Amino acid sequence: MFVTRSLYLLTVLVMVSGAALAELRVPAFTGYIDPDPSGARVSEKRGVTNWNDPEMKVSWFGKLAFAGEVSVQLEIRLAEGEQVPLSMTVGKESHNATVRGRGKDVSVVVDFGSFKLNEPGYQSFVLESPNPQGALQALLLDGSAIKEAHFNRKSRRNAASVHLAYPVDKEKQVSAFYCEMTGVEDPLWTYYMACGWHRGYFGMQVNSQKERRIIFSVWDSGGEAIDRDKVGDENRVTLVAKGEDVYSGDFGNEGTGGHSHLKYGWKTGERQKFLVTAKPVEETYTIFAGYYFHPDKKDWMLISSWKAPKEGKYLRGLYSFSENFAGKNGHVLRKALYENQWIRTADGKWHEVTKATFSHDKTGKADRLDRFMGLTDEGQFFLSHGGFGDGYSEYGAPYTRPKSGRSPAKMKLPE
Repeated sequence: MFVTRSLYLLTVLVMVSGAALAELRVPAFTGYIDPDPSGARVSEKRGVTNWNDPEMKVSWFGKLAFAGEVSVQLEIRLAEGEQVPLSMTVGKESHNATVRGRGKDVSVVVDFGSFKLNEPGYQSFVLESPNPQGALQALLLDGSAIKEAHFNRKSRRNAASVHLAYPVDKEKQVSAFYCEMTGVEDPLWTYYMACGWHRGYFGMQVNSQKERRIIFSVWDSGGEAIDRDKVGDENRVTLVAKGEDVYSGDFGNEGTGGHSHLKYGWKTGERQKFLVTAKPVEETYTIFAGYYFHPDKKDWMLISSWKAPKEGKYLRGLYSFSENFAGKNGHVLRKALYENQWIRTADGKWHEVTKATFSHDKTGKADRLDRFMGLTDEGQFFLSHGGFGDGYSEYGAPYTRPKSGRSPAKMKLPE
């Protein structure tokens, strides 16, 4: 709701052409809408539009290198004569202002004055209104606290994708990969992946407020990245079997291949168990299978198995990751725990994997620095991203967890 604890009321009717005079211009399309991420339309071309619900807030986030003063303005387009009250909150301080439109194609700047920041670090800039209207164009910042400030000014608002890579000797023939994973946070559009390898991935996803999935997918051979219709039969993975209530089909746009999922309401804070197996056949193809320990049934179930052509090899390139696959809520924290990783070699012996290295996608390189890996006090690896938390983990940083001794050999695993 509209904040009334302002220090003063400013009414500004300034018309501008081109960029306003400010040290830092943060495009409106980098903002986030709360509490409903779909409560307004955000686009690179038009900025923030359809913002007409007084319950919706627009927030921008930046990492400030210094404490000090920051002056805040907002560039907005409004219908001629239209008057809109606005409130800007930075830290614990809120200022109100009113702006009057000069036409939908004319930008107007509203000045919220200066805010004092007592310490550096990530800071939010939150806009509210009891009668929101118009098209937001940019946040305009100046002052001593803005020197060397870091904002993501690109249209991709996803949190960076983060990964654990598990080093395994190339000589080892890995016939199975086992990993336990716990979702700590569970915002929409999150995929926590436990068992990844060179041909696929296996994990759990938050699809909507009512739907969660266990997903197992295997890539085709060949180099097609988008359209599976362009993949010949000789390169297509084919379904061998699937479990009860499991859906199977195609996927594309991230490579192509066979997709399967079980709709199941996995719970935050509850450890989930995943197992991937590989059975090479005559050095021409491999059957990859994904098994999930169903918490309700207290037993392992097959999600699906796939025949992968032009393979004939075991598992390699083992990894885990966490992904924010829709950018509407990339400002929300995601965190998962990864533990008790084991591999089974072709001779049937199990080996515990205690080392991992951290990596992230290109978004994490310079745009979104809120990406972390580490060890919990209980000795679990963790991955977290989003939330605009201070600090970050270095790309390629190595971590070693203590041995658990909980070998899958002691479990009744499927072959």
